Amino acid sequence: MIGMLSRRGLRVGVKKRLSKGGPKGKSVYKPLVPAVEQASRILLCLGESPHFKLKLTEICQQVGIHKSKGHSILNTLKQFGFIEKDLQAKTYSLGPGLIFLSRNVLDNLRYPEIVAPFLENLAKETSGTALFGLINGEHIFVVAKYEGNQNVWFARLGHRFHITLGAHGKAIAAFMPEAEREKILTRKRVYFHGYETSRLNMKRFREELDRCRQLGYAQDVGEITRGVSFVSAPVFGVQEKIIGCIILIGTFGNSLIQKYGPKTLNVAREVSYKLGANVKALYKDVRGNNLERAA
Repeated sequence: MIGMLSRRGLRVGVKKRLSKGGPKGKSVYKPLVPAVEQASRILLCLGESPHFKLKLTEICQQVGIHKSKGHSILNTLKQFGFIEKDLQAKTYSLGPGLIFLSRNVLDNLRYPEIVAPFLENLAKETSGTALFGLINGEHIFVVAKYEGNQNVWFARLGHRFHITLGAHGKAIAAFMPEAEREKILTRKRVYFHGYETSRLNMKRFREELDRCRQLGYAQDVGEITRGVSFVSAPVFGVQEKIIGCIILIGTFGNSLIQKYGPKTLNVAREVSYKLGANVKALYKDVRGNNLERAA
């Protein structure tokens, strides 16, 4: 009798467990390994922290796991060189083993291949021309582009713009370190408001930089080329250094810039994420910040 009850209870228990997936009894299985997920979150926690070293308690609180579990994961990561432990301070930091892994990614980083699908989507959504430019000295060099339906601008691969020119100049200046920005402003020739350097209005320029830092992108409507609008957002690489920018070119007006600006920003943010930048830290102060895709 006891055996029958036990088997019956077992069958009931199995049915209950199988029915927990939903009204139709669908499985709630997720293809994730909890320990690997927790280890990944620990690495991200250390990588995103403003402090190079963290104590076990701090790590576990931020990740949301028990100290014993965190200790075991950290020790495992330490065996592979992904984590280093300071025995005296009892703190943990990222280890040199990660350099070996990242070197293979960095050595094979091909900018045009990474940005191509993002530029294509942006150009098709806006009917404009989308460019990706890399900073080299005092210029931006076009290394990738996609032309939309509007045949308004011809910029071949390798074309160069001055680093201070128009929208991309303002976008880069707004997010670069203050000391670098002020150094650029001491130059005799800067082109933020067009090729006529006498047109630069410093009060207006600084207001534009403040607005750019709030929105995440800068704009130029007809100042560089009459009848042509430019929208630009900076692109960051490892250690959150500005390496280039996304530029959208078209005949759209101010009303559409309010729509296309955030699209350009999202592309720059996605590309920055692909290139190893900490997008959460970079865009935390940008108005309407949304990191659902690049996170």
